[in-house]
Amino acid sequence: MKKWYVVYTKPRWEKKVVEELSKLDIEAYCPMITEMHQWSDRKKKVTVPLIKSYVFIFIEEINRDQVFAVTGVLRYLHWLKKPAVVRNSEIETLKAWMDNPETTDIAISNLSPGDELLIANGSFKGQEAIIYKVGKKRLKLILKSLNLVVSVKLKDAIL
Repeated sequence: MKKWYVVYTKPRWEKKVVEELSKLDIEAYCPMITEMHQWSDRKKKVTVPLIKSYVFIFIEEINRDQVFAVTGVLRYLHWLKKPAVVRNSEIETLKAWMDNPETTDIAISNLSPGDELLIANGSFKGQEAIIYKVGKKRLKLILKSLNLVVSVKLKDAIL
């Protein structure tokens, strides 16, 4: 039976690892986002991984060693001395969020790190989160169910 595992890659090798794994007929997923990067002479939109140095793979346990044939794969992520398994529902939630990022108006007042909240709408509706960091235009949340830090851009927000 196939399961989702997490592999740790060399820094900035995520895209290459996904391409090479697909050539081996191994389903791999690395959520990507577009960011604006600025250098001294120009600005450019760059596609970068949402979770740096990690790629999700969907493979049977007996075939897990096949991923090491790909240059850039370093090791599996472990939890309690076993390779970490990610639930299908968590991957589907992540894919749905990445495929359809809803922009919603958010009213914010007096938020501080450590506050807990329940996400009211969007792809993560009903998820519990802990505020990790509050910025002027961004809010970093720890999603409890995924144990993942997510950066949320606040539209026209004044904190």
